[in-house]
Amino acid sequence: MARADELSITPQSQDFSAWYNEIVQKAELADRGPVRGTMVIRPYGYRIWELLQHELDSRIKATGHENAYFPLFIPEEYLKREAEHVEGFSPELAVVTHAGGKQLEEPLVVRPTSETVIGEMMANWIESHRDLPLKLNQWANVVRWEMRPRLFLRTTEFLWQEGHTAHATEEDAKEEVATALNFYREIADDVALLSPVLGEKTPGERFAGALNTYSLEAMMRDGKALQAATSHYLGTNFAQAFNITYQSGEGDLQYCHTTSWGMSTRLIGAVIMAHGDDKGLILPPKLAPYQTVIVPIAKGPETSEIKKLADQFAVDMERMGIRTHIDDRAYLSPGFKFNAWEQKGVPLRCEFGERDISKGVVTLHNRLTSEKQLVAIDKLSETVQTELRQFERDLFERAKEFRLANTRYASSKEEFFEQIQSGFVVAEHCGTKECEDLVKETSSATPRCIPFDAKPTNGACVICGKVSPYGKRIIFAKAY
Repeated sequence: MARADELSITPQSQDFSAWYNEIVQKAELADRGPVRGTMVIRPYGYRIWELLQHELDSRIKATGHENAYFPLFIPEEYLKREAEHVEGFSPELAVVTHAGGKQLEEPLVVRPTSETVIGEMMANWIESHRDLPLKLNQWANVVRWEMRPRLFLRTTEFLWQEGHTAHATEEDAKEEVATALNFYREIADDVALLSPVLGEKTPGERFAGALNTYSLEAMMRDGKALQAATSHYLGTNFAQAFNITYQSGEGDLQYCHTTSWGMSTRLIGAVIMAHGDDKGLILPPKLAPYQTVIVPIAKGPETSEIKKLADQFAVDMERMGIRTHIDDRAYLSPGFKFNAWEQKGVPLRCEFGERDISKGVVTLHNRLTSEKQLVAIDKLSETVQTELRQFERDLFERAKEFRLANTRYASSKEEFFEQIQSGFVVAEHCGTKECEDLVKETSSATPRCIPFDAKPTNGACVICGKVSPYGKRIIFAKAY
């Protein structure tokens, strides 16, 4: 018999980090791998990734991109061609020096990202302006050697998608960057229900080798930020490094303008921390492996009839596209099952009890609100569908309201450092590395982004007093 203490977790208010680690393991999302920093994604967690992958992949293909696959091993020399790129990734690189029982003539880098190897292939494939735009996407694993690993958030090996495109002009490339950012916004808002802020990174926070980096910054329940996705305009930096050129209509050779953009399994970590509570996960319906769980509650001769009824409704709901599971484990009490599925974040729970069934109703439980309602049996499938839509609206509004309630404005240095301990702080910033380093050293906070929707201002940096070059306030926060 399972014990109740198997489901107990540390409250968020007591230790948010411990709460997160316990949830990841007790909800059976992932476990630590045998090599430090690696992650084993368990079936329940991997199903969330598959659902996210499906949502994102359909948007990628709908915007004219094609999936491809590129090697895990990259010649070290490739990374050295783009100086800023190799400098940015050097501390995180895993390098293979021996293989096949002998030392390699040239070390191989285990893929940290694929701009270099894809750039090399683009140079081979692109000849004329007629070959452009070239729009590729890869679903793959990457390796970045993490000093302080955390499951889903920062692991030595993780899963992601990375888009890479080549264009004839700067205008076309920047339009591509905006297109990628928009389908990330759709995923974050409509699927993960995170209500993030969209904006541009400051020069000190850009992707290594990019001219512009744009991101989605979501707020977790402890007030910290999490970068949910990024989209980069690379200019001609990588095109020059890898000789990615095309012959224009006039016959001259031009460098391509390239982009890259990505989203990874850390978005699962964002979903956990942005929506979860002291009971466990609260999963957005589109990412829930089971959107509703049916728990038959019966003993004796009524058991088979109630189980038959549960089977019937499970089939009906699956036909309506509602992912449904029946928990008929006889060795567990109903109460334990209720708590277990709440911990796993299933949006809706249907309780098929003998007494309710005799009255022609079942009990429907909402994971987000904890509300219960009696629903007529003949209206159950229809009601579940309606409740899931409302669940999405309520969860999104909850995330949005929490972010707004924990976003503050600072107009002085003292006010800034007082408020930066939690939540987003919006302030004027000069954009210099010196000020950003001071903020990081003093508070561990970093500039997250220059929000697209920020109102124009002409104030001075709260740290040094210099005039801000952005004409907008910037969001600062401690971040994962």
